[in-house]
Amino acid sequence: MSLAFRSFIGADVGAVLDDLARLRIAVFRDWPYLYDGDLAYERRYLELYTNPRAIVVGAFDGGHMVGAATGMPLTDHDDDFGSALAGIAVPLETIFYCAESVLLPGYRGQGAGHAFFDAREDHGRSLGLTHSAFCGVQRPTDHPARPADYRPLDAFWHKRGYTPVPGAIAHFAWKDLGDETEAEKPLQFWMKPL
Repeated sequence: MSLAFRSFIGADVGAVLDDLARLRIAVFRDWPYLYDGDLAYERRYLELYTNPRAIVVGAFDGGHMVGAATGMPLTDHDDDFGSALAGIAVPLETIFYCAESVLLPGYRGQGAGHAFFDAREDHGRSLGLTHSAFCGVQRPTDHPARPADYRPLDAFWHKRGYTPVPGAIAHFAWKDLGDETEAEKPLQFWMKPL
């Protein structure tokens, strides 16, 4: 299978919001997110990416979106992720935030992760930003839902030049599969210069 990549910016993002919402729900159900998603919530949340400084990078197999990655300047993001970076030497208004990356399992290992980061980092540079950051959920290593064959993405992120930002932990609440209510999860920030 050969993947094709296409970037969507501003109002053009509206054309792929429903596909992106479905992908987020499908992929984030798996470890380590265990997200019990809701299409109506996803659609509302993803409207954020119609911002003219945001980008959605889609991975397509023929006409079907099988993966996507999103990003925007950190200060344009509407939740409180930026507060986790308060006090670091890098001004928040210079950081491009790489938000979600989702890819259906059958398409992994074909270069989509690099294509997603390349496009988002290039977009950040085009906006005059100097750093790129993202955050990944932290789960206990003894969590009962952790698959025995789970391989964290840390090595991939290090190869891309990202390093964890000491003490920069964001918190975001969602409902895990099988839970009745939402609970906050810690997410570690990683960053690199562009």
